[in-house]
Amino acid sequence: MVMRPKHLAIELSKLQPHPCTSVELEQYATEGDLAAYWILGIDQVEEMEGKRILDLGAGNGILGLGCLLVGAQHVTLVEADPQVVERAKANADVLSLRCEGTVEVIQEHISLESERPDIIPDIVVMNPPWGVQTAKADRPLLEYAFSLGAPVVHILHSAKSKHLQALGRDYGYESEAMLETEFRLPPTYLHHTRKKATTTVRCWRFHRPGDAKLIEDED
Repeated sequence: MVMRPKHLAIELSKLQPHPCTSVELEQYATEGDLAAYWILGIDQVEEMEGKRILDLGAGNGILGLGCLLVGAQHVTLVEADPQVVERAKANADVLSLRCEGTVEVIQEHISLESERPDIIPDIVVMNPPWGVQTAKADRPLLEYAFSLGAPVVHILHSAKSKHLQALGRDYGYESEAMLETEFRLPPTYLHHTRKKATTTVRCWRFHRPGDAKLIEDED
């Protein structure tokens, strides 16, 4: 399914939004424009059509459902917050009527002890908590993602993070940066300041040795 970033962003903007009510869970909603640009970038290098996608810490489902819109065969959304799970289910129900692929929504607080999927996903995509409010809050999701043995894991994370590449290497993954951009933070998480703020994020592609797809950054 061929879709331009603008059209995909419009479709994603129609989803019921992430309520972003839990500071402890560091619920940073991915905006439609960024999600669309990133998803289509993933599609370019991975050829998403017919693939099985796992979206961890899925929120309202914007990333996984974006993958569905560009042709994924099956999408699994995993989210810990019960309120947010209901949003994800509502969004999945709407898009399932329009897309050929299927969607499963699971409420689960991910840890290394969490149940493994019956079929290893082709692609894992995630915008995990960054560990700003709670140190190492991202570790359970990252370790779980890397432990599944998926061919590729795509992660949106703070550009300041220094641990992602080393953690990926521990599980046999090499990494390459796909995108660096600004990410808007909700005022609620800035002690109710009235000013909008942004932080720099980086989108990483973790892959098996020999499967690099991007031009290497010598930095």
